[in-house]
Amino acid sequence: MTKFSELNLNPKVLKAIEEAGYESPTPIQEGAIPPALEGKDVLGIAQTGTGKTASFTLPMITMLARGRARARMPRSLVLCPTRELAAQVAENFDTYAKHVKLTKALLIGGVSFGEQDKLIDKGVDVLIATPGRLLDHFERGKLLLTGVQIMVVDEADRMLDMGFIPDIERIFSLTPFTRQTLFFSATMAPEIERITNTFLSAPTRVEVARQATTGENIAQCVVMFKGSRKDREASEKRKVLRALIDAEGEKCTNAIIFCNRKTDVDIVAKSLKKYGYDAAPIHGDLDQSQRTRTLDGFRDGSLRFLVASDVAARGLDVPSVSHVFNFDVPGHAEDYVHRIGRTGRAGRDGKAMMICVPRDEKNLADIERLVQNEIPRLGNPLQSATPPVDGTAEEVRKPAPRSRSRSSKSSNTPLPESIITEAVSEAGPVSAPEPKSAPEHDSSERSRAQQRNAASGNKVIGMGDHLPSFIALSFQERSAS
Repeated sequence: MTKFSELNLNPKVLKAIEEAGYESPTPIQEGAIPPALEGKDVLGIAQTGTGKTASFTLPMITMLARGRARARMPRSLVLCPTRELAAQVAENFDTYAKHVKLTKALLIGGVSFGEQDKLIDKGVDVLIATPGRLLDHFERGKLLLTGVQIMVVDEADRMLDMGFIPDIERIFSLTPFTRQTLFFSATMAPEIERITNTFLSAPTRVEVARQATTGENIAQCVVMFKGSRKDREASEKRKVLRALIDAEGEKCTNAIIFCNRKTDVDIVAKSLKKYGYDAAPIHGDLDQSQRTRTLDGFRDGSLRFLVASDVAARGLDVPSVSHVFNFDVPGHAEDYVHRIGRTGRAGRDGKAMMICVPRDEKNLADIERLVQNEIPRLGNPLQSATPPVDGTAEEVRKPAPRSRSRSSKSSNTPLPESIITEAVSEAGPVSAPEPKSAPEHDSSERSRAQQRNAASGNKVIGMGDHLPSFIALSFQERSAS
């Protein structure tokens, strides 16, 4: 097995790696580090959780150890799709460059421009940024990219999903064409392929896994769920989620729960907290300081459940995540690969569970087509408590049969004139009953009145089987007279 000591890395970098507890590189690191150290462009394709970050940070630190940064002109640039991933890359640089005198700056949203400008003005060796904030600094005249020697694009397919490709192309045009480019992605969409063909020069392609595959150490399953009623589907779906968590018991030490919409992230997190589960939300609309606190709590174990949008689907390195729950089936099949890649990291076993409602079955089919495997079905944990779908429940809930005289329209709708004419012609003139002080007739007297009325041939049209007693009596009195 290859050791890090065999990869021609800087001795100070090797010391930091040893202190971090690593001895052998992962396949993507073993394939990408040697050509990167030779100054070649690298195209790395590997599923999430395989150590892509170290595969570019380690050679960058080794190459940047020689030289000095100039004001406003960073020597290297790392582009990341999200703030969290950018912050994680910065942590990796701190870990592996602690014995090397290198400066870095982190340009992400949610932090004041003033603090970032001060770092850039001093000159930085490593600039880690999200595309939007980087262009903001450039357009304000605070940053020059003509000194970039090494440029890294991390999670390129996520950049595509988030609409950053035009920004990426512009940033490429602002850097020297002589730069070295390290380009990493978990999948290779046609648009990504076009960019690599345009901006990379004879890259060394390092592909350590079939595109869009999921880790073999991740057990997967899906619950096919249908709500009893449309207006109850959301709450019943949350109940299924809680049942799945409870069924895992102590095996579920912590978990990330993914939702497609930010509003659902907040609702699910609030619902879990209501039922006693230690949960907190994270999505793009939250303040950066709150997102950082939530992630820190999840990493140190003080928070058990992280309810997230796809902002947390990629790049977040929390090695000990035991479970991933897809509360919603992702709309893009590739996102499924990234979501479940949050568990089963660093060789550990993981479990990924998903809830699929009927309208998401097409997306589920797309996922199975992408990963080229059928995801095992799991029985609904609430099936025993859920009303059967064979019509029994509908019969139980069926209201008592209404009188045939009831109309489906409003009671204020007038009867057709033909019916009124027919009723009057058959019944004859009707006089209003005399006011009576006697108490109301009981059911037996009402029944006898109806029988007498039937025997006399009087018939009321349109009144149905149930004939009110006062009407029967009025016709009976009229006939007698």
